[in-house]
Amino acid sequence: MIRLAPALLSLLLNACSQQPAETLRPPAPAGPPAIAVQSSPAQAAGRFPETFEAGTKGSYASATETLGTGTWQLTEALIGASDQDHKKGARAARLRTGGRLTMTFDAPAGVQLIRISSAAYGQDAASTWELWGSQDGGRSYRRIGQPVRTQGPRLLSTTFEGSSARSLRLEIRKTDTGSGRLNIDDIGLETGTGAPVAGGPATQPGPPPTPAPVPVPSPGPVPQSSVSQPDDNLALGNPSGATASLNTPNNYLLTRPQYAVGYHARRGTPTWVSWHLGAADMGSAPRQDDFRPDPALPRQFYAATSRSYSGSGFDRGHNCPSADRTRTLDDNSATFLMTNMIPQAANNNQRTWGNLEEWTRTQVQRGQEVYIIMGSYGQGGTGLQGFKTTIDEGRVTVPARVWKVLVLLPAGSNDLQRIASGQARILAIDTPNDQQVSPDWSRYRVSVDVLEAATGLDLLSSLPVAAQERLEAQIDSGPTR
Repeated sequence: MIRLAPALLSLLLNACSQQPAETLRPPAPAGPPAIAVQSSPAQAAGRFPETFEAGTKGSYASATETLGTGTWQLTEALIGASDQDHKKGARAARLRTGGRLTMTFDAPAGVQLIRISSAAYGQDAASTWELWGSQDGGRSYRRIGQPVRTQGPRLLSTTFEGSSARSLRLEIRKTDTGSGRLNIDDIGLETGTGAPVAGGPATQPGPPPTPAPVPVPSPGPVPQSSVSQPDDNLALGNPSGATASLNTPNNYLLTRPQYAVGYHARRGTPTWVSWHLGAADMGSAPRQDDFRPDPALPRQFYAATSRSYSGSGFDRGHNCPSADRTRTLDDNSATFLMTNMIPQAANNNQRTWGNLEEWTRTQVQRGQEVYIIMGSYGQGGTGLQGFKTTIDEGRVTVPARVWKVLVLLPAGSNDLQRIASGQARILAIDTPNDQQVSPDWSRYRVSVDVLEAATGLDLLSSLPVAAQERLEAQIDSGPTR
């Protein structure tokens, strides 16, 4: 469990879905809701979880509502009880564009776990929502974790972990501008022992905070030693909702100044690696070649070593390349941690990806900056010793495909806004992990939508939904020489 200092809102960390692939971009399941409508026992008054069973608000007009945990302000939101409201009991909150659910009371100090269930209302389109928190009685808020994209009628739970040493009030914000409506149900707050957290009084303690304009989703905390500040290695979003929790070993978040990783402990490789590349990241530091286990991995996880790939016929293939991090010796050394490696066919690594990496750095030298996400999926590749599905006695999976997304734009500021407005060039590449792969990486250009369908990831989730839908459908056809 990650903790920050109380003054920095220690709970405002990363969110992860317990079933991340189902909350992202694959098509919604057909048929009736996966969770049947049924009555549930009444919750204890003044104690979480908030199930909305006590609510009766039937219109979207802004108003306060006394619920089981205390008084909430509902803005562009109501308490739904129809067959189209996906819920665990008889009722759930329903939000439309601009909708908010705001506690007008403070939960006591000691909250370490927040669980929120969400689904699309009826057969509506996907929604994006965010959790915000205040530790000063609602005077100011900061976002907790990453935006959550909810799609389909199945009610799924998102878990936020951290540690709040001060009292806390929450606000759920529907942040996309689409017409899809959103169901929220069962908001649970727990202490470190798993005990439920007490709610507030049954009457409103004072006037609710005036809702501020919903901002464009912003990137998470910037690594303090990153040369690219304020650019963030996770500025495009957390593709799998990874979190640094032992409860999610196959979707474990590792962050460092040089790049961020969504690590899959069972495969022994990263699912994705995300980083920003600017001119200041490239200097004169020599290649370190100090391949080694990642000391940041929890002891419970298997840690690949430099010997794990020995005799396998596969390269120790970097995700974030060594030559992308040459400002300092420490920056370059960080790229040789084994959590940044995949078993990669030699021709794929040294020719196809080597050519793409060189082309990318050339664009930076010409005045561009680049946001990059790289990953792999599937099982089974062909290296110098033939086809294999695993190496290292089955502890490291050989991927079948290797992919990358590059977002290039002239070096500047307000990057997310510029990307959303169409000022960036977006390339998505998907190659086979074998020796027959062409050295011409441009032959493997696809759309981001194709990659998302293949991987179950949400690759540009920090952009507004309308921009994602427009940009992710395109296949780049620009010059590659």
